[in-house]
Amino acid sequence: MNRRQERNIAIISVGELLIDFISSDFVENLSEAKYFTKFMGGSPANLVMNMVRLGNNGYLAATLGNDDMGDFLTDFITTYGVNGSLLRRVGRPTTLILVTRSKEVSNFEAYRGADAEISEDQFDGIDWQEVSLFHTTCFALSLEPAQSTILNIAHQAFTAGCQLSIDANYAQKIWPDRAKAQAIVQEYCQKGSLVKVSEVDWERLYGHPLKEPNEAADHFLELGARAVCVTLGGDGCLVADRAERHRLGTRPVDVKDTTGAGDAFWSGFLTAWLDGYDLLGCAKAGRAMAEIKLACLGPLPPKVERRRIYEG
Repeated sequence: MNRRQERNIAIISVGELLIDFISSDFVENLSEAKYFTKFMGGSPANLVMNMVRLGNNGYLAATLGNDDMGDFLTDFITTYGVNGSLLRRVGRPTTLILVTRSKEVSNFEAYRGADAEISEDQFDGIDWQEVSLFHTTCFALSLEPAQSTILNIAHQAFTAGCQLSIDANYAQKIWPDRAKAQAIVQEYCQKGSLVKVSEVDWERLYGHPLKEPNEAADHFLELGARAVCVTLGGDGCLVADRAERHRLGTRPVDVKDTTGAGDAFWSGFLTAWLDGYDLLGCAKAGRAMAEIKLACLGPLPPKVERRRIYEG
């Protein structure tokens, strides 16, 4: 294997850091939930936290309120080893989301505040030639000024040879303008991005069910993506690039919580990518990390031995 990370910073993840209030019981919708437990949340934050758990050097660029929840989140991620020098505090409340605990797809409702206030000056001093991966999400791109900031900074990173990554986690309740979302995802993919999309995200983003995962893989590759991972819930995943593609099934897991499983998968995939694994090896590492998360309610332990995602 030829290790792909030759730069000092493994990943800068950009987007929402927020509070997840997850229902204490398994429920189908939020109206059935009686009690909630507070957790750190936000896909970009979960992703970089998991990357750090696996021993990578990771930064998070996000905006928080000048409030108690902002203090809690800042302390939480930095205690676990994420570099918080790109965080910004603003005069809006910290964003929170109510989430159903689920064994399949979680339902949610977002109460957005500070998360969209990301500005370009947060990245002052970053030498993009020292960064291996730049990651973001549809959630993060859904509102201004974060949208323009992320696109501009992504272009700088790409120009400096940094590999872009995106989780196309589109939801219409977060981003009502589907056509605009499609256009921005296309713009991002044109820079040779690594793309993760679930079959649920695909249906939300393009308005029709995904009948065949190769359809999604072909679509993003045609847009310019370097590689695509289509996650299929209990049916595993498909990974593809221009040279090869593979289907990978799931293995039995005692599911405690599905929240954040996709972020766990992508953290394993990207870690293996940095370590020089081939496409199938990256998918297997992603699966192993997702299995660890599915068996755990709430955040993972502070450290996950890297060898665990390569043993299975």
